[in-house]
Amino acid sequence: MQDSGADATSGTSYAYKASLIGSAHRFELTEEGLSWHIAGRSGLWRYDEISAIRLSFRPVSMQQHRFRADVSHSSGRRISILSTSWQTAALMAPQDYGFRAFIVALHARMAKAGSRAALTAGLGRTAYAAVLAFLAMLTVAMVGLLIRALVIGEFAGALFILGFAALFAWQVGGFVRRNQPRSYGFEQLPRSLLP
Repeated sequence: MQDSGADATSGTSYAYKASLIGSAHRFELTEEGLSWHIAGRSGLWRYDEISAIRLSFRPVSMQQHRFRADVSHSSGRRISILSTSWQTAALMAPQDYGFRAFIVALHARMAKAGSRAALTAGLGRTAYAAVLAFLAMLTVAMVGLLIRALVIGEFAGALFILGFAALFAWQVGGFVRRNQPRSYGFEQLPRSLLP
């Protein structure tokens, strides 16, 4: 599938539809800075005014392979850039190549401008700790149910619990592994958080 939202040759522009209703969110890397047009608003952020970028892996039910970049301005404003675009009511299309090229080019331009932006990857530390705590509680509950099923001889129930646990670990494991909080530099972007 063609990446409809990107200038495939240079990675200097990118667009995606965040919802079926409304116009596309459009971004362009100009000589002056990051130009953006979102829902009737627009702006131009110089590369040295961008205070932070957070890359993360954010799957949703319609698209299990979705990435997100949150770009913050020194004024406190923030914009989000997603790697998928709504096509129809039942189809969210990936734009992997265009998203990757745009994010890599944005980092390169910021580095060239001498940016001192905070570059972080994954979830925030508090959110990540909450996710780990929830998973630990869920694991204890599942082990308890498994032991109870084995003790009372409910082997079909034990198999169901094991199957559900394996599916859950496969689905959630990638999210937890990719979104581990960490910092990175302009010269080495986290490959697990780019398509």
